[in-house]
Amino acid sequence: MPKVVLAYSGGLDTSIIIPWLKENYGYEVIAMAADVGQGEELEPLREKAIKSGASKIYIEDLKEEYITDYIFPTLKAGAIYEGRYLLGTSFARPLIAKRLVEIAEKEGAVAVAHGATGKGNDQVRFELSVKALNPDLKIIAPWREWNIRSREDAIDYAKERGIPVPVTKEKPYSMDRNLWHLSHEGGDLEDPWNEPQDDLYLLTVPPQKAPDKPTYLEIDFVQGIPVAIDGQKLSPLELMAKLNALGGANGVGIVDMVENRLVGMKSRGVYETPGGTILYTAHEALEMLTLDRITLHYKQQVALRYAELVYDGVWYSPLREALDAFVNVTQKNVTGTVRMKLYKGNCTAVGIKSPYSLYNEEFATFGADEVYNQKDAEGFINLFGLPLKVRALMEKKSGLK
Repeated sequence: MPKVVLAYSGGLDTSIIIPWLKENYGYEVIAMAADVGQGEELEPLREKAIKSGASKIYIEDLKEEYITDYIFPTLKAGAIYEGRYLLGTSFARPLIAKRLVEIAEKEGAVAVAHGATGKGNDQVRFELSVKALNPDLKIIAPWREWNIRSREDAIDYAKERGIPVPVTKEKPYSMDRNLWHLSHEGGDLEDPWNEPQDDLYLLTVPPQKAPDKPTYLEIDFVQGIPVAIDGQKLSPLELMAKLNALGGANGVGIVDMVENRLVGMKSRGVYETPGGTILYTAHEALEMLTLDRITLHYKQQVALRYAELVYDGVWYSPLREALDAFVNVTQKNVTGTVRMKLYKGNCTAVGIKSPYSLYNEEFATFGADEVYNQKDAEGFINLFGLPLKVRALMEKKSGLK
């Protein structure tokens, strides 16, 4: 019997895909659940997948790889999609797809399958990754084939087959959680006029309910990578866990946005990224201290393109690898300590120091100094402004003004 490996989460969509694949393709279904820090016990998925019809299930611990090979490169790049989204779902998909392909090759499977809908970005992320890593594998996307047209239909399909699912018609949110973030879509959020309810949040407290006293912490970076909090060296997993706890307790990292999906439509999502927000804010502050002006400004342009590549699912591309090479050069001196202040949803860098700081108080001071001749500025302005002056003289002479 041909085999198919399914990217399995135990959620509504992937739960009903197991029997659907068997009923419609006659394949032996092997489930693969990726542990990228969902914060829940994955072991119950083993029994659930088998009861749903899978012949076996792989539960893969990918948390460390997720942080070091996907989160940290994106953090160093400063990549943020449309100015707000910290890409938590986006860069998890190429890692999951990579392991999916590896298991398919190990099992001799002819196909892989996923539960992404035909309206979303994840279908692109999964499938581009699979095509890049093993173009011979067939890709099955049930949402583009079956007659199920809504989450309500999917719930009914599951009930008919006795499959328990974690959503109801009363609270049909689509959520994606990992150790970087938690996303919420669907339900009453589909109307951008509706304010998210306080009980929506699972990683963060609503800012107005956060403590009245600010929390301070110090983060140490080495070449753009966070390595310690308050002087204590931590593993990547320990560091993320602590920052998520501190940020969440102070209401940090909630983003409510309408974004432009790759497939052409706008969608509304509410994201909780407490630890990630702290890291991005701290990393940006340290770069402001250690990068020269032209490198910093060019890197900001690179960050926009990098974010688009990640969001669009083009992780396994020569361009992303080339941009990583550029980013890594810029990070050689991004080493130092940033003091952060967390208060009722606000996340602010209030102190920065680095052995590679380009800030020179002797030059920057408003007091008396012996190193800067202010008269030099006159010649600089004259030369810098010469094109403007020449154009103005021409316009005056020709009567354009």
